[in-house]
Amino acid sequence: MKIGLGYDLHRLVRGRPLYLGGVEIPHGKGLLGHSDGDALIHALIDALLGAAGEGDIGSLFPDTDPAFRGIRSPELLRAVTIRLRKKGFRVANADVVVVAEAPKLGPHFAAMKKILAPILEIEETALGLKAKTNEGLGLIGKGGAIACWAVALLEPTPLREVLGSLKT
Repeated sequence: MKIGLGYDLHRLVRGRPLYLGGVEIPHGKGLLGHSDGDALIHALIDALLGAAGEGDIGSLFPDTDPAFRGIRSPELLRAVTIRLRKKGFRVANADVVVVAEAPKLGPHFAAMKKILAPILEIEETALGLKAKTNEGLGLIGKGGAIACWAVALLEPTPLREVLGSLKT
């Protein structure tokens, strides 16, 4: 089994929708980024890539590549999951902490799990999502950014699944 840790932080700005965990969340500001700025998914991608012994999200999806401008992060996560499968891994579980003063995220976690779990090819119970505040401290505490920490556990794909995929 392999474990990886991911982290991401994006500034909040007016004039952009707020996407976290693949869900558009009503808020007066959104996360600044080359893609949709979904820091939750970006941290999760980094955790998955780290567990597989690969680089980070920027090495696969550079912000200098116009092909990724405005792309929805669930598409990036799907590409990483496929990449892991080809390397002989599958996701066992993942856990994410979102650090934000606002908005309240708990009511959106069920919708996030419905989007993320199928992409990761895991049960919703194998995906932990939590929200914390920064207690008013720093840029996050003043409502100027959102940060996310993620950990992911990969396991080798069982031989019967590998052999089954050879038949198709």
